[in-house]
Order: sequence, then structure tokens, then C-alpha cells
Amino acid sequence: MSDLTQVRAELAPTGVLRAHINLGNPVLTHGTPDDPGGVTVDLATEAAARLDVPVEFTCVQAARHSFEALVEHRADIAFLAVEPARAAQVAFTAPYVLIEGVYVVATGSPIHSVGDADREGVRIGVKEGSAYDLFLTRTLTLAQLVRGAEGVDVYLEQGLEAGAGVRQPATRWVDAHPGHRVVPERFQEIAQAVATRPDLSEPTAAWVRDLVEELKASGFVADSLARAGQADATVAPPG
Repeated sequence: MSDLTQVRAELAPTGVLRAHINLGNPVLTHGTPDDPGGVTVDLATEAAARLDVPVEFTCVQAARHSFEALVEHRADIAFLAVEPARAAQVAFTAPYVLIEGVYVVATGSPIHSVGDADREGVRIGVKEGSAYDLFLTRTLTLAQLVRGAEGVDVYLEQGLEAGAGVRQPATRWVDAHPGHRVVPERFQEIAQAVATRPDLSEPTAAWVRDLVEELKASGFVADSLARAGQADATVAPPG
């Protein structure tokens, strides 16, 4: 384990661990800006406890805001999906949880598979700046993306052919909106990781990576997900 004094000085240079929390992903976080909860909150709290510093939460509604805060040194850690478009500017641990990106379509839609969605004339609603926005931007060849605050809301409001989202909240959305269904096949496995500034020394970066691995192996991550009602989320395998 790295020297804790060095890690503390680099990872929490203000004396407080500044953690950005994305309330827009209900698998990972829940609650309000004044009282957030979920696995990302638990991970940040545990990291701060190991460092013996207070933790400060800044809550946002989209991952792109957490990414921007980390790049601009307004955050010390954030919780982001691993994406090539982000990896050039932030450092990632191995994933701590895996979630799935899926499509929502009308019950009578001819889209029954991921391949069916990538066709001329298909418009797909996505949450702007989300992991699945970035993924679909670089992988779709024929379908058109329509960006907004939430993929399923854009899909419904603009009468699109499909909406993209995370499986658990997409399934709940469909349950509340008769006439729509989730395409069973995932279009993406989204690897959620802890992100830090890329200029940390290797000993400090290793401390963060090792902590994530320890918390996965000990059952900490699984227990946190279960307490948040997300027991069906998949804890990532060892990194």
C-alpha cells in the first residue's frame, strides 16, 4: 500500500475529498443533493475514511458534468463509465460495477434486436454526454441520435423510433408507460469505474485502484448495491 501521507496530499489536496455524484444514474446513486446515497456515495465515503479526511459531495444530473469537474480540477474523484473519449483526460480504475445499455421501443415496433435499430430512418433518443451517447456516436452507422436530458423522454416527446437508457430504469419506465417495451438484447455493457485526475503519481493512482479491488472482493460493493435496492446490478470481476 502506498504511503498514506503522499496519497492524501495528492488525492485530497484541499484537505477534503471532493467527490462528484451523478444523481442521473439511479443504479449508482439515489436521494437528493442534500442527502445522496448509493454505491458511489459509499465508495467516496470509504475512500475519505481511509484517507482520514472529510468528504464533500457535489451532485449533478449528468455524467458529463462530473467529467468536466474532474478535468477542471473542481473534483478529486468522480464515478464515470469507461469510454475512450474520456480516457484521454481522466484516469480510470478497473470497473466496480457493470450495467447494460438497452433500447426502449413501441410495442409494435419492428425493432427486436440491436441490429434492427441501426437502420436508415431510425432516430434514437439519448441522454446527452452519457456513456451510451458516446458509445453509440462511435458505433452506429445508419441510425440518427437525438440528444436531450433523458433518452426515453426524448423518444416519447419527439415520437422517435427508439430511446436508449440503462436497463433497470428503462424497465421501470416501460412498466409505467403501457404501449412500450425494452428490447431484450443489450447494445452495450457499461463499465462503471472510479475516475481521478491523470496527473496523480503512480503510487497514489495504485492506492485508488487497490482500494476498488479490495472493496469488490470484500463484498462492500455488493452490499452497498443491495442496500440501495440494486441487487440485480453486476459487481465487476477482479481488475
